[in-house]
Amino acid sequence: MNQVYVRYIVDDAETATRFYCDVLGFTEIMNPSPGFSLVEHGSLRLLLNASGGAGAGQALRDGSRPVPGGWNRIQLRVDDLDAKIDRIRQLGVAFRSQVVESMGGRHILLPDPSGNLIELFESSDGRRG
Repeated sequence: MNQVYVRYIVDDAETATRFYCDVLGFTEIMNPSPGFSLVEHGSLRLLLNASGGAGAGQALRDGSRPVPGGWNRIQLRVDDLDAKIDRIRQLGVAFRSQVVESMGGRHILLPDPSGNLIELFESSDGRRG
């Protein structure tokens, strides 16, 4: 299995699709909007389902509905974190955190338009994968 699939619940699939493609460099694979799209970044395929829509976004039998946000996140590895931050800020996107330094590298969090988190990570040993 070469692909990894992650599903995010979003407020609006079209807005989320534009964010992931335009801001983070994902490629749109499928977009039968309004309630679903599939985008890809390397071996990651991100399934974007609108809350309250069909499929994974629909309410459960008990009435609870999937909602976006939380602290779970995908991690995108980058070669130059500072350059990536500058480019994203130029697009008018706000980050949720400042750069955090750790033994393994540096990272920063940014929310997608629905509040789902993306961690941009630069390894201290220079490896992306």
